Amino acid sequence: MDQLRFDGRVAVVTGAGGGLGKAYALLLGSRGAKVVVNDLGSARDGVGKSNFADAVVKEIKDKGGVAVADYNNVVEGEKIIKTALDNFGRIDILINNAGILRDKSFTKMSEQDWDLIHLVHLKGAFKTTQAAWETFRKQKYGRIIMTSSNAGIFGNFGQANYSAAKMGLVGLTNTLAIEGSKYNIKVNTIVPTAASRLTEDILPPEMFEAMKPELIAPVVAYMVHESFPDTGAVIDSTLGYATKMHYVRAPGAVLKKKPSDPVTIESVKEFWPAATNMKGAIHLDKMAEVTVDLVERIQDFEERSKLDGEGESCWTSFSYNSKDLSLYALGIGATVENPSDLRFLYESHENFAALPTFFILPGMALETPIIANSMPPGKFADFTNILHGEQYIEFVGDYPGTEGDFSTRSYSAALLDKGSSAVSIVNSEVYQNKQLVAKTQQHIFVLGQGGFNGPRNSKLAVEVQPAPKRNPDAVLEQRTAEGQAALYRLSGDMNPLHIDPNVATASGHPRPILHGMASLGFSARHVLAKYGGNEPNNFKALKARFVKPVLPGQTLVTEMWLEGKRVHFQTKVKETGNTVIAGAYVDLKNVVQGDVGSSSAAPAAAPSGGSFKSDALFAKIQEEVAKNKDLAKSIGGVFQYNISENGKTAKSWTLDLKTPDVYEGVPKSGKADTTLTVSDDDMVAIAAGSLSPQVAYMKGKLKIAGNIMLAQKLGPLLKSPAKI
Repeated sequence: MDQLRFDGRVAVVTGAGGGLGKAYALLLGSRGAKVVVNDLGSARDGVGKSNFADAVVKEIKDKGGVAVADYNNVVEGEKIIKTALDNFGRIDILINNAGILRDKSFTKMSEQDWDLIHLVHLKGAFKTTQAAWETFRKQKYGRIIMTSSNAGIFGNFGQANYSAAKMGLVGLTNTLAIEGSKYNIKVNTIVPTAASRLTEDILPPEMFEAMKPELIAPVVAYMVHESFPDTGAVIDSTLGYATKMHYVRAPGAVLKKKPSDPVTIESVKEFWPAATNMKGAIHLDKMAEVTVDLVERIQDFEERSKLDGEGESCWTSFSYNSKDLSLYALGIGATVENPSDLRFLYESHENFAALPTFFILPGMALETPIIANSMPPGKFADFTNILHGEQYIEFVGDYPGTEGDFSTRSYSAALLDKGSSAVSIVNSEVYQNKQLVAKTQQHIFVLGQGGFNGPRNSKLAVEVQPAPKRNPDAVLEQRTAEGQAALYRLSGDMNPLHIDPNVATASGHPRPILHGMASLGFSARHVLAKYGGNEPNNFKALKARFVKPVLPGQTLVTEMWLEGKRVHFQTKVKETGNTVIAGAYVDLKNVVQGDVGSSSAAPAAAPSGGSFKSDALFAKIQEEVAKNKDLAKSIGGVFQYNISENGKTAKSWTLDLKTPDVYEGVPKSGKADTTLTVSDDDMVAIAAGSLSPQVAYMKGKLKIAGNIMLAQKLGPLLKSPAKI
């Protein structure tokens, strides 16, 4: 990098006889600036005189620089500036560094202690700056440094006078930065911590040695260089470290619920936590920005009040970016192994987009007081007794982009009395840039809190719809990962039920369960891949009911029925046959038949073409095995029955006599020990005793693969009421 020079520039440095001021003067002089070295030569309390400035001037000259000494008091700032103009004909840089200390506790501080500190620090900076200001304006160039202190920013015991003066310099900087901007006058503040006459005997010796002024001087030199971009900045620096400091302003709160309400002492107390919450705080540079921000917040309050009418709502903020979208996609089963999922995982993909169910998250009401506030007297709702029962989302405006900020209005639409439990229906409206983009509805079951003579139903509820009574038009299945719940919770649902084994056990589950919203995300992806062309913009609405929990590692099977632009679906767990999502549907803008293979999900085994006579037989076997588990376990094998039709396997049943369990389909894990293939009629004949298993085997009507000897152990079970 080219060396930053100050050739042709004239700099005035006050308090430059030692410490920081000396370091500034020497560095500027070494880089080509002509320097006025000002120093009154007093001790840190302002008493006494010396010729320190002459020594600094000599040092600059000895190194080939140009400098003059000045011993005027900063309260006569015009004399200091006159020294610069008389000797060099101009001034470009002013570093207000001079200062003294008069530290005393507030009760012992005299008026003289107060006045003297303000005279040197605050009035001194005012006088020198005002004296140079007109020259800076005329030449349309000036660089000014004010020197504040951490004692001024944060306060410090025994320095009330010093703190007030140093904070005053920050205010002076802010105003002069505004007034000087059109004249190319840049005014900034340095907050240094260094060894100097002011800190000698105050700092520990080892720290005093380490805090060399030479480590701060380059920071200040850059701040007065013509290339420095900022004005009005407050820079803290010490030990070769620098950082910017500024005020931030919290979003605040209107101190009443409705525009027509009065502001009372009690309402102030009620809204005080919101008014002082620093989350979402922003930095504002100008008073005009403060005014605009205030007006916008009052307008938002009035607009929101109009939406609420006579009711009450809860407004929340939600921000997201590409990282949030990718993390969510992983949480609901998207994988890089499938090319079509990459658009939901990779932010630089040409078609990167958010999965539709991500936008349910801004309206999740479980962490708001809405549910608890909706309960009637004597009833309560908290995390110990609420369940997410149903979910709805509808996109209203343009499909949201890949990053943004939402404001969400949530309110209680209805409270239903279901007898033993209550159901709180919570509606949410998701706004972006004051435009409604989506509506959601949650049905939250509040266990044990029914029986308050409330309505059982509501016209405001978006109802689930039963699936058509025919075989599904498409079936996709996908195994969830063992760590699926741990991954999904990072998208915001931190309920320990999904990761803490102790909490899961206390809730009656064998281990942490998968979020219902994660299971719904899997199924919505399946529908989008199969019938939506994997294009989120095609997604219009979704409704679903959560029926049973899913354990991470289980396989989700999504069964779909296409009717017009509506896709009905239900989701089952392959390993148990349990339905976990029911009455669900997705409304699409356009139906685009997708390639099943392009999804993270795989086609499930084709459903049966119809019922078989042997179905009733296996149902009876299920019942008997459940009654005689010890007998079943004594056999200890896994048998797969393939029921054939026209020479082809049409349906499979598994007798897992290790667990034991009996269910339709192939074994949930691993392979069967013994596989038996037989026609539907012959299976019934064998069970009825009209066809001997041995004869059926000899005639080829019963085919056995695997461990044939193990099949003979079925004898004890065959003697039970469930004959095979």
